[in-house]
Amino acid sequence: MDVAPATIARTIAHAAARAGVRPVVLVPACTRTIGQHPFHVAGKKYIDAVRLAGCQPLVVPGAQLDEIDALLDIADGVLLTGSQSNVHPSHFGEQVHDPSLPLDVQRDDWVLALIPRALARGVPLFGICRGFQETNVALGGSLHQAVQEVAGRHDHRAPKDVPPEQAYGFAHAVDVEPGGVLASVIDAASFEVNSVHGQGVNRLAGGLRVEARAPDGLVEAFSVADVQAVVKSQAFAARVKQAALNPHATTTAELDAFNRVGRRHFMRAQNRGERLPGRHGCRHGGRVGGERDVRLRGRHRRPCRLGARVRSPAARRTPVP
Repeated sequence: MDVAPATIARTIAHAAARAGVRPVVLVPACTRTIGQHPFHVAGKKYIDAVRLAGCQPLVVPGAQLDEIDALLDIADGVLLTGSQSNVHPSHFGEQVHDPSLPLDVQRDDWVLALIPRALARGVPLFGICRGFQETNVALGGSLHQAVQEVAGRHDHRAPKDVPPEQAYGFAHAVDVEPGGVLASVIDAASFEVNSVHGQGVNRLAGGLRVEARAPDGLVEAFSVADVQAVVKSQAFAARVKQAALNPHATTTAELDAFNRVGRRHFMRAQNRGERLPGRHGCRHGGRVGGERDVRLRGRHRRPCRLGARVRSPAARRTPVP
């Protein structure tokens, strides 16, 4: 029997909610062929980063477009990971520049649609590397497919044939734009980052604000106007272990900020009575995956996507038989 990914996600979130009160962060998976078979995968370093932020990671395989809203119903945040693959350039009106580089059209198909929906809801979103780039594309921007070939830009790729600790070591500084979201999180005018990307922002999408630049002027971080989201380039998850050891590390500040915004989103949803079991104010006695509108003991009527009886905030103290 086939079960929709959104139904699986809701079921997992149900169990996670009963175990604690950590904000749930969706982590979209990549599609990758291992041997002769396709798999959905997510890098462990990104899952570690979510947990380091005090949140509950929920890896989501490829979703259908009609499942996105159900997934966002359970999300307190979204982390868009880096990947070996690139966004297909057809999404910003170009042909493939280097056919030898991997693509992930399955991730493109649903994550590019997820991004504007998440931002429209005010769900905190953090993009790293590919996630940074695909956010710009999803909102109408474009990318340099080979930054190293652009006049005036440096080569931002990692050196070849070196161990990971060297490839992900600090490569250059970035200058933080004053007065922005990143400046409010990081008490520094500049800081060192790694650099392992071949693509980069060309045309910045409308409604985005530059938060940091590399010495060659390439955009390394941006935020979305009027939305609690900082979308940052390569320098985040690769330093998670350093952040865990050094409480003053830049990455720790970013993780803490993402955690705070996610918890605010979680608390607002909880206060509205719109979330899932236990912590979310509804008790599940129905079939998972069903949806029905039931009369509440308060002033409101609201469907519960797990097919359960739902209580309004005013009625939570009244036991449901």
